[in-house]
Amino acid sequence: MTVRRGLYTLAGTLLLIGFVTLGSYVDQRPPPVDVALADAFRGQHTQAAGQVAGLVTNVLGPVLPFALGAVLAVLAWRRRDLTVLCVKLAVVLLLCRMTSLIAKPLFYRERPREFPDLSYPSGHVVAVACTGFVAVLLCAWTRPHLARLAVTIAAAATVLGALCRIVLGVHWLTDTAGSVLAVGGVGLISAAALGLLPLPEDPA
Repeated sequence: MTVRRGLYTLAGTLLLIGFVTLGSYVDQRPPPVDVALADAFRGQHTQAAGQVAGLVTNVLGPVLPFALGAVLAVLAWRRRDLTVLCVKLAVVLLLCRMTSLIAKPLFYRERPREFPDLSYPSGHVVAVACTGFVAVLLCAWTRPHLARLAVTIAAAATVLGALCRIVLGVHWLTDTAGSVLAVGGVGLISAAALGLLPLPEDPA
């Protein structure tokens, strides 16, 4: 058990190193893939595709962690046997969500078009990714048979959220990739530290 927990912590550390390395690399100048995608979707934020993307990101965005937090609070109140689990999950959710708030001032990166706030990492994608990460943990500990479905939904929602931010021209591709690295890193480290990893069905 301790060995597997250490492996999760190591994996999380490597993801955080990847996050910092990527942020440092793209901080001054966007790589060609960022420029190509930004050019491909330039001006779409005023078109039909941008309007749809805006509606999607109203849902797949900062509101999600609050919604999941409310679910955890209700679950902890109604199921006292799950109170400790829900508190731990709430801590992981909070730590993962804070990654964009803490990291953005460290990487003074401008957006693809004029837009308030800094660019790296994407706060919207962080919100979706951290909600998905904690939702998967919740399912794994309470409804293991739904864990695989939760992983699929979380991954799809994160990709869709990232695509919408790119279509809107408010984030580069690497902003969204960095968001996933940050959430994955903080999520694995904090979940392992709180005893949420390895999962109950993981081999010793």
